[in-house]
Amino acid sequence: MVKKITKLAFLINDLSFFCSHRLPIAEAANSKEYQVVIGYGELGGADPQTLEQKGLKVSFVPMQRGSMSIFKNLQSFFYIWKFFKREKPDIVHLVTIKPYLYGGIIARLIGVPSLVSAVSGLGTLFVHKNFKSKILRFFIYPMYRAAFNHFNQIVIFQNQDDAKVLLDWGVLSSNKIRLLKGSGVELENFTYLKESSGIPVVCFAARLLIDKGVKEYIYAARILRERGIKARFLLAGDTDNQNPTALNFNELNRINDDAIVEILGYQKDIPALFANSHIICLPSYREGLPKSLLEAAAAGRAVITTDVPGCRDAIIPNKTGLLVPVRNSEALANAIQNLIQNSAKREKMGKAGRELAEKNFAIEKIVNAHLNIYTELNNSWGSA
Repeated sequence: MVKKITKLAFLINDLSFFCSHRLPIAEAANSKEYQVVIGYGELGGADPQTLEQKGLKVSFVPMQRGSMSIFKNLQSFFYIWKFFKREKPDIVHLVTIKPYLYGGIIARLIGVPSLVSAVSGLGTLFVHKNFKSKILRFFIYPMYRAAFNHFNQIVIFQNQDDAKVLLDWGVLSSNKIRLLKGSGVELENFTYLKESSGIPVVCFAARLLIDKGVKEYIYAARILRERGIKARFLLAGDTDNQNPTALNFNELNRINDDAIVEILGYQKDIPALFANSHIICLPSYREGLPKSLLEAAAAGRAVITTDVPGCRDAIIPNKTGLLVPVRNSEALANAIQNLIQNSAKREKMGKAGRELAEKNFAIEKIVNAHLNIYTELNNSWGSA
């Protein structure tokens, strides 16, 4: 008797994010008993042909990631529905907010056997506590409840705080929760662990969003320049026109004219970027488990980040890096100055970070954990 091939469908907003955060999982599944198809809403600079050459099927699923238009969101819902009906997957793996909301609801409605919902972070809606955000959370509550109510579902979180938010909100049962340490890091790519000589380099590596703490980082750099601290401050990341907290063109021009920080734009070679940096800084307002900080640990670099969910989970405070209060440029500047002026402390933290990455963040561990989840769901469905 020929063994049935299990069809695994990923659904994600941005194909480039899939390539940077989920591709090793898809490749590993494809080499096992799974047939893999990837549905995506935007290319984000990725090349579908590269994935197809790896034996992965790729399918465009129109989704309006940043749109609040009811009509466009209904269109996204319809295209996801068509994608699932056409592909008839045995397991659907949903990544990022609209896929796990809309895809979770549709998977229930059309009877997809097994569902994985990956909550990489709760997003802007859960960062802000203003009246508008509270009203929006009230209206989308039924969607979250429906999306996390599939009978054969596992929900992956990257930190305990995010899981607790949805548990306390009453949209999720605890037996579905699995905690994984981010997206993993290919440790063999990070080989230049010794710090380079010369003026200290501080690097912010993330999308240029207000919610990532980019303005606090720039203000901290300004404070340190006024104190006479010698250092280079890098901004390595792209803008995101569909995110409401993204820096706009005029803001980027003013930052460039001020010459406080150096705007590098999107950087593909993160190992090289971090090898030429001394401190990695991410003063974000909230995260899932930021890959840039996992890669900083793998690169053997000290980290400065905020004491918020996700960020604090990526380091061992005072051992692999420093925590600072969120939205506090003065505290951030003090922490950066501390590590700039204490190279021995900085290098010791970097070494401890590499050990942490080897213990917890290796990509092989994350891949195997996902394959185990797929097996668990298949077995649960088979015994139902």
